[in-house]
Amino acid sequence: MSLKAVLFDFNGIIINDESIHQKLIEDILLSENLVLKPGEYEEVCLGRSDRACLRDILSNRGRVVSEDDLTKLLLRKAQSYAVELEKLEKLPLYIGLDDLIFQLRARNIKLGIVSGAIRQEIEVVLERSHLTEIFPVIVAGDDITTSKPEPDGYKLAVQLLNQTYPQLNLQPKDCLAIEDTPPGILAAKRAGMQVVGVANTYPFHMLQRQANWTIDYFTDLELERVQEICNQSGDLSEEQKDTSP
Repeated sequence: MSLKAVLFDFNGIIINDESIHQKLIEDILLSENLVLKPGEYEEVCLGRSDRACLRDILSNRGRVVSEDDLTKLLLRKAQSYAVELEKLEKLPLYIGLDDLIFQLRARNIKLGIVSGAIRQEIEVVLERSHLTEIFPVIVAGDDITTSKPEPDGYKLAVQLLNQTYPQLNLQPKDCLAIEDTPPGILAAKRAGMQVVGVANTYPFHMLQRQANWTIDYFTDLELERVQEICNQSGDLSEEQKDTSP
């Protein structure tokens, strides 16, 4: 195999906005006369789609909501998200992201996003950050019916990349995923991909047990080394799985 594509998670990987999302989920629940319990957001929402997050929280309260009602809540959240971002003078993108993207593009590695956030939220960030053209393939939470740790989003991303670049002949083993949560790491692995875990949201030691590589910051990623190992074999040894470049 050879490294042909890198698929980024979005929240917690491209933008440091988890506190905004938690506030907006809290606001939605308050509008429903409900309160987010301590630790509930971390347990139910981190690494999962907004739809799955809201559905499970409401279900835990005995509330049964239709998919249409969930969609309305998510659209309302997306509008509030855009308002919150407008208040920020500078978007909290992660340090080292620009340089990593530059290195990947210099190697002609294709880029995509696989996220549980709805497309409207992703696009507003990419447009403001001038990254829209950098990510021609986006799989958002409203493109699939399942949530990470299910692999459907990553599988769909491979299909879309092959449609965008017919000559690529991309297979899951040719992809590297960049994730910050256990559900995201598991989703990519279930899709047949190798994964870099970035300790933005969870402790390094927790991700190290699950990802093929674990780093604290993008600047720690030795892309040349990762690419070399990927090009050697699609199956990493247990020793290599615990290696941090």
